[in-house]
Amino acid sequence: MNMILITGATGHLGGLVVDFLLKRRHAAGISVMARDPGRAKELHVAIRPGDYNEYGSLLTAFKGVDQLYFISASDVTRRELQHMNVVKAAAEAGVRHVIYTSFQRKKDNPDSPIAFVTKAHIDTEAAIINAGFLYTILRHNLYLDYVPIYIGEHVIERGVIYQPAGKGKVAYAARNDMAEAGVNVLTSPGHENKTYDFSNTRSWSYSDIAKILTEVSGKKITHVSPTAAEFKTSMLHEGLPDEVVDSAAAFALAIKAGEFDTPGTELEKLLGHAPVSAEEYLRGVYGK
Repeated sequence: MNMILITGATGHLGGLVVDFLLKRRHAAGISVMARDPGRAKELHVAIRPGDYNEYGSLLTAFKGVDQLYFISASDVTRRELQHMNVVKAAAEAGVRHVIYTSFQRKKDNPDSPIAFVTKAHIDTEAAIINAGFLYTILRHNLYLDYVPIYIGEHVIERGVIYQPAGKGKVAYAARNDMAEAGVNVLTSPGHENKTYDFSNTRSWSYSDIAKILTEVSGKKITHVSPTAAEFKTSMLHEGLPDEVVDSAAAFALAIKAGEFDTPGTELEKLLGHAPVSAEEYLRGVYGK
């Protein structure tokens, strides 16, 4: 039996992938890897303990695995080292096919505002390809699920989206759609040695999002684009940690530079239906 292992299964994306996969495959052919096996019990599949920081645990977890659905690490500072552990252990364990959740971007250079995020993904993609696996790279754009976080929980009351992103647009897609498309890749042939861009079919600016929220809430919402310095000062004044503020500003500047304005149809084709739009998603969140 072909054995599929999903890493990061206790996270939001991993849990969705398991849910979709159980609709397609018997649980006997599915395993998940988790640092804390106790948190994965509710997934109702076999659990293999494993930690991206512990090479030996990865070797054990990957034994007998045919397809590895490799969800990128959340620890930005240690991500590259952790990913190299995964790639090397998968090669040593004899994994046949690695499906990697990478990151959408337009630039592969250190001048990008988000180079601190993209470098690990660029290097991981290269390591996977050079290791000789069958591979599929899934380059995720920003999640629609993050938009309420970016614009703040009090956006309706304040009536303002305060982000230094200018007129920049993002082809946001829902995490649920990306999970479903990823499982379609896992469970159908013809995806070996390919790279897919997981973006929506259109892009939205913060002004577009403000218009959607205005329609949904019945209250006028506008987008104000401060300078990065003004944005950082405001966020620090609200008590956010320096590293959070710096990261938020970097992503906003990347949006302004068009890094995520990459609409396309690959996600839609892999889904077999239209991805959830920003209008649909935001109505679901704010139209209650």
